[in-house]
Amino acid sequence: MIHKTVANVQKALEGVQDGMTFMLGGFGLCGIPENAIGELVRLKIKGITCISNNAGVDDFGLGLLLQNHQIQKMISSYVGENDEFERQMLSGELEVELTPQGTLAEKCRAAQSGFPAFYTPAGYGTEVAIGKETREFNGKMYVLEEAYQADFAFVKAWKGDHAGNLIFKGTARNFNPCMCGAAKITVAEVEELLPAGSLDPNEIHIPGIFVQRIFQGEHFEKRIEQRTVRRIENA
Repeated sequence: MIHKTVANVQKALEGVQDGMTFMLGGFGLCGIPENAIGELVRLKIKGITCISNNAGVDDFGLGLLLQNHQIQKMISSYVGENDEFERQMLSGELEVELTPQGTLAEKCRAAQSGFPAFYTPAGYGTEVAIGKETREFNGKMYVLEEAYQADFAFVKAWKGDHAGNLIFKGTARNFNPCMCGAAKITVAEVEELLPAGSLDPNEIHIPGIFVQRIFQGEHFEKRIEQRTVRRIENA
């Protein structure tokens, strides 16, 4: 029987090195691989390139790696909630590649599917298209975007089994599924790890073939990035 479970986050991140490129799932602080990020901080890996929708907040998520100056290049679509990110970008300390959100997702999905590149209309006529091949299809211009090449993809799922099959919960599904299998090694941390065969096949979002290592995560904080509550009338 296929068994992809590793004992802990330390075993899951074996082989990570300075200068590597990492994909990290999540949107804001929702569905981020908290344990993997914490281990990268502990290992003090330097000079890394991170592919992620955004960079967390100043004191949590990828913001922790930024605080330690572990990230050399950030490939993201949105950076508005992190003051340290802004400071490093404007000062030239951090190399930043801003990518349209849909294009970022598709560049992950293309890598997952084994496609080297694809054409998209997003970004044509803007700085995004500078230096890239463009082509007309049916009277509309498109930009050629290449699939990402990453060493590790770190994702977070709600449930998983020993064979690496994954189920995501709610909006934590976001960028996690398209990053599975999009790197040389995909590491999944899950809230609940079950024996193979325990998950309903009809509910599985990502089959285990896209995952190389899976482990039971610990101490998920699940912070809320922007908490908004309704005012209680007549309180």
